[in-house]
Amino acid sequence: QVELVESGGGSVQVGGSLRLSCAASEYTGANYCMGWVRQAPGKEREGVAAIYTGATDTFYDDSVKGRFTISRDNDKNTLFLQMNSLKPEDTAMYYCAAAETASIYLYCRGLSQVYWGQGTQVTVSS
Repeated sequence: QVELVESGGGSVQVGGSLRLSCAASEYTGANYCMGWVRQAPGKEREGVAAIYTGATDTFYDDSVKGRFTISRDNDKNTLFLQMNSLKPEDTAMYYCAAAETASIYLYCRGLSQVYWGQGTQVTVSS
């Protein structure tokens, strides 16, 4: 059972930046997908970005390409999401996800069990 704890959310103005972190309770190995998924009030969860723990491949939703960067520090079992040029439509609860042998193109969702964090709120105001 992998436990994920997100941090780094907050309130910023349009154009601002935030860096989200997701700390895993244990080493997930080199065969994991880790990603970020967000959910705005009244909307379904949507994938934001994903990365493999054992490779450099990344995948982003078109709405965040060029503004968000996903990265990981395997030594610290930590996933990051650097968010720049934030927009009001980025306002949502952001969740960290991890799944073994899952695809980044599905934001780590598939046949494998997905581990979720509790979420961290991001609010962008104009």
